[in-house]
Amino acid sequence: MKPQPTQPDLLYSEEEEALRAAVRDLLADHCDAPSVIARAESDAPHDPAAWKALADGMGLAGLLIPEAHGGQGATHREAAVVLEELGRAVAPVPYLTSAVVATEALLACQDGELLGRLASGRTVGVLAVGLHTAPGAAFPAVRLEAGALHGEVTGIADAAAADVLLVPAADGGLYAVEAADATVTPQVSLDLTRPLATVTLTGAPGRRTGDAGPAVRRALRAGAGLLASEQLGLADWALTETVRYLKDRKQFNRPVGGFQALKHRLAQLWLEVVNLRAAARGAADALATGHDVEVSVAVAQAYAASVAVRAAEEALQLHGGIGMTWEHPVHLCLKRAKADSIAYGTAGAHREALAELVDLRAP
Repeated sequence: MKPQPTQPDLLYSEEEEALRAAVRDLLADHCDAPSVIARAESDAPHDPAAWKALADGMGLAGLLIPEAHGGQGATHREAAVVLEELGRAVAPVPYLTSAVVATEALLACQDGELLGRLASGRTVGVLAVGLHTAPGAAFPAVRLEAGALHGEVTGIADAAAADVLLVPAADGGLYAVEAADATVTPQVSLDLTRPLATVTLTGAPGRRTGDAGPAVRRALRAGAGLLASEQLGLADWALTETVRYLKDRKQFNRPVGGFQALKHRLAQLWLEVVNLRAAARGAADALATGHDVEVSVAVAQAYAASVAVRAAEEALQLHGGIGMTWEHPVHLCLKRAKADSIAYGTAGAHREALAELVDLRAP
């Protein structure tokens, strides 16, 4: 008989729950809401102290990097747990862009030297491909002339925090460029905690790390799959905080959360968040095991954006007047959810990809 494929275990292990607790405690100290809001208003939105605590203190920058290169040798399931907590806090750290996307690109290129630098947490790497780019989509490449790189790429997330940029070139290679050799110009970004920038190269030296095509595809696929866990963290925080607020807020001498209309809205949102958890965990498990990766990632991203945005919008509305103020962190959640909805491909792009993968194209 043909062996039946084993069903993925989407429940959290004891080790994953312990990791969650440790990351949540750390973020409570470093990324409380007033601190994140203050940073978002400044010219330096990234939080180097929080990044150092996560990357150097806990070793999470090298979570996906093999032990042979100085990393933890963990799986995407553990990285997904970290991203859930970072999403809950809307933490202004380059974890997704450096510890996941850039790391996956370097793993595809098997560049041990740069992987070791990223694993230490003292070097931040960023893939110079627009944040909006979906896995498998075309991406711009810079020119290579006389061994130097020339060109401009836009919409690069966390480029301002990068020490090394991984730049696709027209010869098909992926080149490592020191950030000091590039011009990074901030762009206007809805999500102030994950700023975008334009990267301009004018005769910048670069070292070829490998082929750009497979490296970028692998990196964007992992980014899209684990982004769903960040969106899950956002949605779960929004639901939890809204329920807590409505239990405390009273109107007509009754808790607002006791009104039937609001109960129905929250119950529907809870169901959507539960479904999102299953989709996000499925994508993380698929990335960890290598089974049905493309389908699982497409399913997660086809569903995640709408749930995260709706959860944030419901949180803002149901918090009433306080939810509309700058002091309350719900606006950070909503902006991150909206920005994430077009990161690594829109839900529509992932639905189209899913239709191709399972042969259910529109007539």
